[in-house]
Amino acid sequence: KKAAFLTLVFDAGKGAVAVLIARAVFGEAAAQLAGLAAFLGHLFPVWLGFKGGKGVATFLGLLLALSFPVGFAACMSWLAAAVVLRMSSAAALVSALSAPIWCVVLGYGVGWVLAAVLAALIWWSHRSNIGRLMAGEEPKIGKK
Repeated sequence: KKAAFLTLVFDAGKGAVAVLIARAVFGEAAAQLAGLAAFLGHLFPVWLGFKGGKGVATFLGLLLALSFPVGFAACMSWLAAAVVLRMSSAAALVSALSAPIWCVVLGYGVGWVLAAVLAALIWWSHRSNIGRLMAGEEPKIGKK
């Protein structure tokens, strides 16, 4: 559990730090590009043969840094879906799908395109999970 928590914090931090530094030095457009770069680097790391993680924590971290209300809403969407569905992957898919909508609803309209692109990549990275969800074989939170 400690390792999982640290992985979550560092993956989210990777996205957030990239956004915050780029925004401070170059502005909002650079912040979005840095978030995209951090996300793509997580999904396709060179040192791991371009086979990385699924990107959810990095996605949420960069959203929190780009627009805290949007990031918070996406995190709460993940939490609500996790409580109801009891599946982390399904919650991730719900959260990703909700993020572009939260951008528009919460007034970060300029970010909806980035959020939609990242959401599509999250859905793509979860294609094996989607297959297991459709087959009813995806593990539930807290079950082995």
